[in-house]
Amino acid sequence: MSKNRNQRPSDASRQVRETLQKERRRRRNIISASIAGAVLIVGGLIGFGIYQTQKPKQFVAPAHSTSDQTGIVAGGTGKVKVEMYVDYQCPVCKHFEVEAGTALDQMIAEDQITLVYHPLAFLDRMSTTQYSTRAAASSGCAADRGQFLAYTKALFNNQPAEGSAGLTDDQLVQIAGSVGIIDPKFAECVRSGTYKDWVVHVTDSAASNHVVGTPTVLVNGKSISAPGTAPTVTDLTTAVNDALGIEPSAAPSK
Repeated sequence: MSKNRNQRPSDASRQVRETLQKERRRRRNIISASIAGAVLIVGGLIGFGIYQTQKPKQFVAPAHSTSDQTGIVAGGTGKVKVEMYVDYQCPVCKHFEVEAGTALDQMIAEDQITLVYHPLAFLDRMSTTQYSTRAAASSGCAADRGQFLAYTKALFNNQPAEGSAGLTDDQLVQIAGSVGIIDPKFAECVRSGTYKDWVVHVTDSAASNHVVGTPTVLVNGKSISAPGTAPTVTDLTTAVNDALGIEPSAAPSK
């Protein structure tokens, strides 16, 4: 009996010590968790601050921009929306522009379509002077003067070789003169790069919408050509006629 009595205080002391140790561990865990939480909060605030400072600066969009400022309404008010994603340094874009230009002009004249261009800078790496960005930005300057479509055609007609330095700003101004843009403000717009940040916005928006190459042509939001294939004027007219509900012409009898 005496032996059992001697053990009870020892057992009670051990239990007290264990309880105190558990409490100290619990407090350490709480303090550690609080510190970790505070570090995460501070880190998040710092990260958000860095993000805020690194966000792209505000851009200015040209006249006749779409409501989301990712393109230029080049002509027409028709119910069928035709969107052209182009790079002014892209040879295939030039080929499509030459091939489909007459058809597009006719569709605009008949008010069948609303034509929207998205000038991109996918091929900047192919020149030593960021020609794609500079040309696209200059098209915004032309839009301000109501000459976007005429200027776009002139740019493609004077397209530099892919991989070259591209046209100079002075040459872009001269091309504008050939379509009737004789305005010192246009030259200033081109040389100052007024719309370069806008081109970044347009290009980023196109990439986020899964546009991965040029030319990409959409009719009412749908690509007119299969993935990996270049669009043709036949693809264009077929898609527009389908959207308008126009039946294909009956094949001539033999």
